Amino acid sequence: MSDERLDVRKTYKLLINGAFPRSESGRSYKVSTKSGDFLANVAQGSRKDLRDAVLAARGVQAKWWASSAYNRGQVIYRLAEMAESRRDELANHVGAAEGLGEQQAEQSVSRAIDRIIWYAGWTDKIAQVYGGANPVAGPFFNFSLPTPSGVVAVLASQESSLEGFVDAVLAPIAAGNTVVSVASELRPTPAVLLGEMTATSDFPAGVLNIVTGVTSELAPTLASHEDVDGIDLSGVNLDEANELSVSAAGSIKRVFRPRPNDTDPTRRLRAFIETSTVWHTIGQ
Repeated sequence: MSDERLDVRKTYKLLINGAFPRSESGRSYKVSTKSGDFLANVAQGSRKDLRDAVLAARGVQAKWWASSAYNRGQVIYRLAEMAESRRDELANHVGAAEGLGEQQAEQSVSRAIDRIIWYAGWTDKIAQVYGGANPVAGPFFNFSLPTPSGVVAVLASQESSLEGFVDAVLAPIAAGNTVVSVASELRPTPAVLLGEMTATSDFPAGVLNIVTGVTSELAPTLASHEDVDGIDLSGVNLDEANELSVSAAGSIKRVFRPRPNDTDPTRRLRAFIETSTVWHTIGQ
């Protein structure tokens, strides 16, 4: 028997409801390294894939929010553990996608993992920082409680293939939202690899959904979708963001738009939080 064998070529799939399907359209597209060499074939998601992902995210959102803040933090921390165990693979893809040297790519992965841990630590602090007891004129308790917006669409950064993706998806997830994300169109593989790790990091199916493909084709569907409660426009240019914001207004979505040189690391955490006011009588 010959020792020669063919390589097992991987097509990077979508992540929808905890499974890794190809696009229902059957399409895929080629992704190249920063230098123009072939890197991978990636599933090219469709509007139908997005609708399936939104359905999955809506179906699990109440369950994700109902779990304790401590539990959500442990789930996110487990993702950091998985990323740490596959850091070499992540660094290879980040380096190839962004044209970084080995050391720079490793540093980028380290920063991304540190951010995952940072968001894990925020899950049980959001209520303390953004909630409060309010003074009232009467025998009542009055509390302001932060609650998640619901299902958040994320158009991830086109340039920062891993760090930008981590920030965009984990901020709303830490706050109790579920996410449907469109990964970087030209640099999707680090995001897909991270998505694969959720299968073994206790993430409930549907909390994080990842669709790869042409951002300009997919973004309008999410902006106008009636069952999406918020959208992060980090991955589109100014003109596209303006157009998508108008579309999002039709269903009264919360909209997050990045700011140049933004130094507030908690702004994304606040972007998709509502405030619920609770009154309760003071017992005698």
